[in-house]
Amino acid sequence: MAKELWQESASTLAQLIRSGQTSSREVVSAHLARIDAVNGAVNAVVEVRPDEVLAEADAADAAQKSGAPLGALHGVPFSVKTNLDVAGYATTEGTVALKDVMAAFDSPIVQKMRGAGAVVLARTNMPDLGLRVNAESSLYGATHNPWKHGRTAGGSSGGEAAAIASGMSPIGLGNDIGGSLRNPAYCCGITSIKPSRGRVAQGNPSAVFEMAANAQVMLADGVLARHVGDVRRGLEVVMGAHRGDPQTIDAPLEGRPVAKRVALVAEPLGGETDKDVAEGVRVAGRALEAAGYEVEEVEPPLLFDAYFAWTELMLTSLRVTMPRLGPLMGEGGQRFLALTSIEFPPSTGASMALMWENRYRVARAWREFFTTYPLIVGPTWTQPPFEHGFDIQDAESAMKVVELFRFVLPANLLGLPAVCVPTGVANGLPTGAQIIGDLFREDLCLNAAEAVEAAVGVLTPIDPRP
Repeated sequence: MAKELWQESASTLAQLIRSGQTSSREVVSAHLARIDAVNGAVNAVVEVRPDEVLAEADAADAAQKSGAPLGALHGVPFSVKTNLDVAGYATTEGTVALKDVMAAFDSPIVQKMRGAGAVVLARTNMPDLGLRVNAESSLYGATHNPWKHGRTAGGSSGGEAAAIASGMSPIGLGNDIGGSLRNPAYCCGITSIKPSRGRVAQGNPSAVFEMAANAQVMLADGVLARHVGDVRRGLEVVMGAHRGDPQTIDAPLEGRPVAKRVALVAEPLGGETDKDVAEGVRVAGRALEAAGYEVEEVEPPLLFDAYFAWTELMLTSLRVTMPRLGPLMGEGGQRFLALTSIEFPPSTGASMALMWENRYRVARAWREFFTTYPLIVGPTWTQPPFEHGFDIQDAESAMKVVELFRFVLPANLLGLPAVCVPTGVANGLPTGAQIIGDLFREDLCLNAAEAVEAAVGVLTPIDPRP
């Protein structure tokens, strides 16, 4: 049976549009119809303007018919998290307080997608200011996991992942400072990449404040999709230096050959790991072994130090920014931060110096580890997606949520690339693996993820389930 257009991959849609077998208008119309059909069940898409989207699609079709040069994603619709500027839309960041902050220009990553011919389709949900791993917004409400209503879709790019998993969008954009591209990809059974810091330009032209210290070091914009090949194509489109981000560089995606050796971390230090989650990681390990990788169960060095350094840097920076950010947040977001805040002594010059020294020590140890094991494969979350409200139920439940996403933190702390790929389904919910590489070795992460995908298959799109 032939696929519907909304079921196709972004790369396939680009090829169909380029060849004239379909049009951007037809593709966009199919996705708009899908949004109408299923978004009520998941609340992933929070703003869509059909007339504007169709006008962009018509312009893409006119360019295709004219014989003009076409970009890699020409005519393909993409969705955008609501904390990324899109000209003419409000950059709400999920909060009531910012609902009228209109963007005059696109963020760099949106510029790059449009430069490749892609068409802005819709805006997607997120928690207030992205400071929660459950996509529950004080402005838009909660996004439900399409695999099980009432479960989290992850956060903070949860609306993106749920929209892509349920066929409302073929490819989308989000960002990640504590797993926010990988958490929702795991929860919803899709794939995503958190690039190396400096690979993809970030920052919003509408921003009132300069980028905070934690974001300068640990935040990265990236791509989500159902297929690893689409994530690769999206990264190729959005990567590269940009005048809006002084930390970005032009670097080739392909690096020098290295040993096909993997450190498998099924049950990482620092807490419990659900047996189905651990088995999902081992599924990835077996797939990689079958693809010619040497896989050994061994833990990277200084994991606890990495967790602690991420926490100290995150909370030290939040202590400075929260007086202006806190009043913008809704009750749920404020409660999660209050329940999970760890009291550090007041920062001093000496404590800040020690914090940076500790981060460097961890980075040096991981660089050495990568010379033996160029890839680290482990869980994204160590537990299944939780029920809505669990993360703010009480202090114990909130800290259990912090514990379950612990293994995403080293990649943020060290600016490393990491790909999330699904590995199956257990008890009606997806399992998956996170593949981490050394700086600017996204190619190795994507190659390994494609080997896993070839063995496991693509789990989505799905119809939202009760």
